[in-house]
Amino acid sequence: MKHDLVGRAHYNAGEPPTSRTTAMTEYRNPTPTVDAIIELSDGRLVVIDRANAPLGVAFPGGFVDEGESLEDACIREALEETGLHIELIALLGVYSDPKRDPRKHTVSAAFIARSAGLPMAGDDAASVRLVTPEKLLTLPFVFDHRLMAQDYLAWRTTRLAAPPRPSLQESP
Repeated sequence: MKHDLVGRAHYNAGEPPTSRTTAMTEYRNPTPTVDAIIELSDGRLVVIDRANAPLGVAFPGGFVDEGESLEDACIREALEETGLHIELIALLGVYSDPKRDPRKHTVSAAFIARSAGLPMAGDDAASVRLVTPEKLLTLPFVFDHRLMAQDYLAWRTTRLAAPPRPSLQESP
């Protein structure tokens, strides 16, 4: 008998079905999220002061809705939190450290985006800040957004995505 990825059993020709259960196993998986590093036409970047815990500075972003692509979620979250219509430019990286969010295990796809508008705080944003890239690392970021900021600053020079950072490294 073979099993596919959704837990259904497939029987080979001539093989009788068994009384084995093929019900789906419940898994506790990370929750997908997105973050947008938004560049404005004057070169400044958009960050928000979070209205909800954990409080602090963050890039606009949030949870992906069921049936929504990561890209569409990023565009929606940016609009909800900043009022900006954004154009996604690049995927900066995937951030999956199980400790990145104190509320629960999340996995974030961080995108670099551009916008020509003027942001206004909305939804989960208490306020919006505009900062130059040079001031980015002076901010009191929450989650792992300082790491995203460092990766973004490297991307500006190299145009390379963030490197993989597995938490379990094999010894040489």
